[in-house]
Amino acid sequence: MKAQDIMSNDPVCVTPDTTLNRAAQLMHDRDVGMLPVVEGDGSAKLVGLITDRDITVRHVAKGHKGSACKVREAMSDSVTTCRMDDDVSDVMNTMGKEQIRRIPVVDERDMLVGVIAQADILRRADNAIAADRAIKEISKP
Repeated sequence: MKAQDIMSNDPVCVTPDTTLNRAAQLMHDRDVGMLPVVEGDGSAKLVGLITDRDITVRHVAKGHKGSACKVREAMSDSVTTCRMDDDVSDVMNTMGKEQIRRIPVVDERDMLVGVIAQADILRRADNAIAADRAIKEISKP
């Protein structure tokens, strides 16, 4: 099974200039904990990720106030990705090794095409034992 077989297609994205309030609202509306950050409106060029934890730890906990703060102030720009044609077992190994709960999927031009989350692995992976092992690795303290 390949990454493209289990990924969520067409994820909602933000840009570095999106406000953190808007990003948090999108996370709430879509019931997701991470949004890919793309270069600009209409672009699929992945430049980072913003998570609910990033907003909490890098923004709220540091006492930032105001709705003018931008995603660029809290996003992570070092992103582990996978390719559409990667085997799911390789994706699970990467997620476990890097201890990441979500991984963007990119095409051969490094353009964002989807996202794989822990839930996608649990729901769709054909090897339940390997999926369980990967989730345990991801969730290690």
